[in-house]
Amino acid sequence: MAKTQSQRAKAAKQKAIALARWDDEGGAPAVPSPLRYEVRGLPDTERRVLECLGAALVEEWSNLPTDIQRTIFQRATADNVYDPAELKSRIARFLHDHKGASGAR
Repeated sequence: MAKTQSQRAKAAKQKAIALARWDDEGGAPAVPSPLRYEVRGLPDTERRVLECLGAALVEEWSNLPTDIQRTIFQRATADNVYDPAELKSRIARFLHDHKGASGAR
């Protein structure tokens, strides 16, 4: 049976509280190894594939289980080219700003 709007809102609020608590505890630890691919070197068609996958992930983010969110967040912030704390902050802000966004293209 489909969740009612209030149930979805309550679940989303609980996730937000859990993620805030998790972030207050230090969030995901930085992973020392870099991502397995170099985005800057990809052909345009492959970059577009990643853009589409990323957009779909952002659109479904709040529906993902917290452990999956943490794993994805940890993998996304594993790139040691950037300051890990800054990257985590930017990703978290982006996800927060785009939560519930429709994928209108």
